[in-house]
Amino acid sequence: MRILDNKEKIYLLEENDFIFPSLEMMNNDLVAIGGDFHPQRLINAYKNGLFPWFIDEDNYIHWFSPNKRMVLYPEEFKVSKSLKKSIKNKGFIIKSNENFDEIIKNCANIKRKHEDDTWISQEFIQAYTKLFELGYVFSIECYLDDKLVGGLYGLLIDDIFCGESMFAKVSDASKVAFYYLCKQAKENGIKLIDCQVYNDHLASLGAKEISRKDFFNILKA
Repeated sequence: MRILDNKEKIYLLEENDFIFPSLEMMNNDLVAIGGDFHPQRLINAYKNGLFPWFIDEDNYIHWFSPNKRMVLYPEEFKVSKSLKKSIKNKGFIIKSNENFDEIIKNCANIKRKHEDDTWISQEFIQAYTKLFELGYVFSIECYLDDKLVGGLYGLLIDDIFCGESMFAKVSDASKVAFYYLCKQAKENGIKLIDCQVYNDHLASLGAKEISRKDFFNILKA
């Protein structure tokens, strides 16, 4: 690892070096570029508060650690009246880790507001599929009438679930999957769900921003 931009404190990751910058070495949200998707590098990234967001036109992976981190404590998940009705009455069936391939493909292909393209490229799909096979990545799947209609996936790093992406093909499907993620988290001693960056949808479900320093303190606790 070597400094690429001293003013902005952006680092270039060497091919065979799986070390990431420490908190004290960080400045902006973008912390490092380069490296590859070796499973150990990915695991080290999450253990050190970073995650890959996209690959640029020069084939460099961009690694982020936001100054403001969006997180959700499982016990603070907000269940609206309409969501309660959906959970109870719509007939959703929830499963875990039975159809990860379709979950990540749907997350990559679903059309989203204010987004022209997806960051979940084929390289991401291959990398996280490998982590799924190694037992680090998990999926929550939401079915209706035997069809996959929503879900999410992410990494479990110690007692923190690092959420990566979710999708819904019918109303409330991803929210129901998120509800069951929080339910399983409380049952299994998972203390925090890392949502990475702010969006209004996550905020409506109870997620909030904390400082990067506070997030790192939680990581190291």
